[in-house]
Amino acid sequence: MACVAEFGIIDEFEKDKDYSSYEPKKYNCVAINDDILNDWWDELILIKTHHGYYSRPDFALDRWGVTLIPPESLDAFYNIVSKDKKSKSSIQLIDLLILIRKAISENKYVIHYGV
Repeated sequence: MACVAEFGIIDEFEKDKDYSSYEPKKYNCVAINDDILNDWWDELILIKTHHGYYSRPDFALDRWGVTLIPPESLDAFYNIVSKDKKSKSSIQLIDLLILIRKAISENKYVIHYGV
């Protein structure tokens, strides 16, 4: 079985909350094969994120933990995903693009659960 990375939208973001618990159903996560992230890594490392907590600013995704992607980083993340040739035919990537676009339109944080 392939490892998956999961992404969801945080409806009410709290700066003081510990988001490190695994709760994919709470955030209606979509899953993608984690291997896909390897193709994006050179660009992902330039995106500002937070690892598990708002008070832990960082860059890229925490491959084995929880990442919070702030609204100001979502356009860049969307561009990375949409440039992937598989984004036109992969249901996983199409679902991820829809999720990111929704988060952008609602000015919401995206949560990422690594493998």
